[in-house]
Amino acid sequence: MTAIDIRKAVKDDIETIVANNRAMAKETEDRALDEAMVLAGTRNLFNDPQKGFYLMAEQNGRIVGQLMITSEWSDWRNADIWWIQSVYVLPAARKQGVFRKLYQQLMSEVKSRDDICGLRLYTVKSNRNAQATYLALGMQKAKYEMFEVDLSLRP
Repeated sequence: MTAIDIRKAVKDDIETIVANNRAMAKETEDRALDEAMVLAGTRNLFNDPQKGFYLMAEQNGRIVGQLMITSEWSDWRNADIWWIQSVYVLPAARKQGVFRKLYQQLMSEVKSRDDICGLRLYTVKSNRNAQATYLALGMQKAKYEMFEVDLSLRP
């Protein structure tokens, strides 16, 4: 198996990130995201590093996976919780440890800092493959249910 390298995303990755995010939404939620909206949102993250960052997985010089990190302040813990979002691994690269490498890199960063108290992510309830992957990496199902009012993705 060819090595998988993990790096922080740069602005040159924006088009790939947008394509991956749109593919992920279509695959997991059957949502056709507006390309211009996703492009604007991705650019905004790069223009304001406080919003978060992306990690990219490369194999043979080709991007095969990604994830985005955003922060949530926890007053209970006096530290940030990092949320893993926009997870996508190209179909041809699945079951090769791409997400595992992204996750290990992230955990290494989290463990080296005292201002991050944990990692969280959410997944579509029907995405059993993703859930199995997260459990296999040592994540646990949270005791919280998620509720939302989403005004941005109206039909």
